[in-house]
Amino acid sequence: MSDRRILIVAHRTAASPKLLAAVAARAASGPCAFTLLVPRPYWDPDTEEAAITLELAIPLLDAAAGSHVQGIVGATDPYEAVRQTLEREKYDEVIVSTLPERISRWLHLDLAHRIERFGVPVSVVTADQAERNLSPGAGSG
Repeated sequence: MSDRRILIVAHRTAASPKLLAAVAARAASGPCAFTLLVPRPYWDPDTEEAAITLELAIPLLDAAAGSHVQGIVGATDPYEAVRQTLEREKYDEVIVSTLPERISRWLHLDLAHRIERFGVPVSVVTADQAERNLSPGAGSG
């Protein structure tokens, strides 16, 4: 049986406890291969912040998954980042990890429903208000 391929789309919530729990639950249910996609924030087009997010989140996601999680930086627009990634690779599920609704730009963009149009199941993991974020930028997922 081949691994289920799961794409995680996150930025400020890339290592939130709820996302780590979701990754651990999927890994416990059977073999999975995870990829963390961090869209470049519009305020940092040179991707330094996205690279730092990957550097900080990957070890925690590795531990939750029980295996190495691949990390990639994508386009500034999270929808375009997902679209481009899905054009290159096949995934069995997309997890969108986002901030709480009142401050999440991604939820206001209806990102999860737009991604569903690609024919892949989408789950949304919403971080708790009190969780610490990995980066100082406002309004990303």
